[in-house]
Amino acid sequence: MTASPTTPAGVLAPALPGNEWERETIRVTGGNQLSGSIRVSGAKNATLPIMAAALLTDEPCIIDNVPILADIYVMAELLRHLGATVEIDEANHRVSIHARDIVQHYAPEELVARMRASFLVSGPILARTGRIETTPPGGCKLGSRPVDVDVRGFRRMGATIAVKDDGFKITSPKLEGAEIYMDYPSHTGTENLLMAATLARGVTTIVNAASEPEIAAVGNVLREMGARIDGLGTPHIRIEGVERLRGFQATILPDRLEAGTFAIGAVITGGEVVLERVSEPDMIPLTSKLREAGAEVWWSDQSMLVRAGKRLEALEVQALPFPGFPTDLQAAFAVLLTQAEGTSRVFDRVYNDRLKYVHELKKMDARFELVNNQEARFHGPTKLTAADVTALDIRAGACLVLAGLIAEGDSKIRDIHHLRRGYEDIVAKFQSLGAEIAYI
Repeated sequence: MTASPTTPAGVLAPALPGNEWERETIRVTGGNQLSGSIRVSGAKNATLPIMAAALLTDEPCIIDNVPILADIYVMAELLRHLGATVEIDEANHRVSIHARDIVQHYAPEELVARMRASFLVSGPILARTGRIETTPPGGCKLGSRPVDVDVRGFRRMGATIAVKDDGFKITSPKLEGAEIYMDYPSHTGTENLLMAATLARGVTTIVNAASEPEIAAVGNVLREMGARIDGLGTPHIRIEGVERLRGFQATILPDRLEAGTFAIGAVITGGEVVLERVSEPDMIPLTSKLREAGAEVWWSDQSMLVRAGKRLEALEVQALPFPGFPTDLQAAFAVLLTQAEGTSRVFDRVYNDRLKYVHELKKMDARFELVNNQEARFHGPTKLTAADVTALDIRAGACLVLAGLIAEGDSKIRDIHHLRRGYEDIVAKFQSLGAEIAYI
């Protein structure tokens, strides 16, 4: 890996053209139709837990189709701190990990505070070594996102939990299989407990487990490592613990959230875009709503063509755990709703404070009513105008880029370090589709 600059958040970054990682503002000029094709990157939400899973074995692990994102570098630094060797091959989108020895049992606050997925090392380290200390994870501020699901699950498996002012100290000489009922289908909670259970003594069942495609991808990697798992993709997962796990080579599935963002961009700009390497079943929640709104969608093998229809109709979107509509796409879809005829409703049932982006859309003249922290009603069609706005989190940043594509004039989006956490070279990809967008 070549010498690299440091991002504004202090994360080791690849040497990308134009000092992309050092720039904090994007300018978007509205009015261009999106057209052409792009290849969808690998899914960040599968890559991070699979990187953490490499801590379960002392054998080498290789991950392909890895998106080059800030969060990948944070996780790599965290794994190195714990004792693993990690190599990132930027050109080939490959990460190699070898956790031959675990030399640390503490996840440092300066790394954990940067992203929620950092807590995913807890399950593997606890299962393999019997102890882990960590601070509460950071990441996007989306309201209440406690890790109590994970912690209660560890306790059910026999771990002792000491809650300290700065986090948790979790110990267990040997985890025991248990029946775990999750109060809600937590994505990271399911992954953490799934990984921990692979090395536990006996059988563990996780009831009300999350069933996102990314979790099934993690489970399939664990199976390749020798884990005995049934029920992936369902709310009821059964894991029979084994004594040890072997290394693996895995390819990351396509990012349905990135694909959805560009699909929405095609529709709102009146364009036509082909998304290459996309999984049709994973996209059903979005494509169903796009068609309901009036867009046209076709499939051919692993390619998806999205085209704007004659007009957009108002509708209701409720963000729910998979197979519900993705909470990570509701902000992007809200931009489409500003262009739909009538009043549309957005209700996020996953997070209790994920609609803060509407105040940034208001600066662009979007018309809406914020019913409460989880519900908003959008009125359209509305002519958006350019403004200086701020990306509050990853998906809010994508929402504002989309709004800029259809707003009259030049919009400036600040704090784009959030976007670099979830979208691989989003500016270059939009440029390839004809958008007038650039770093400034």
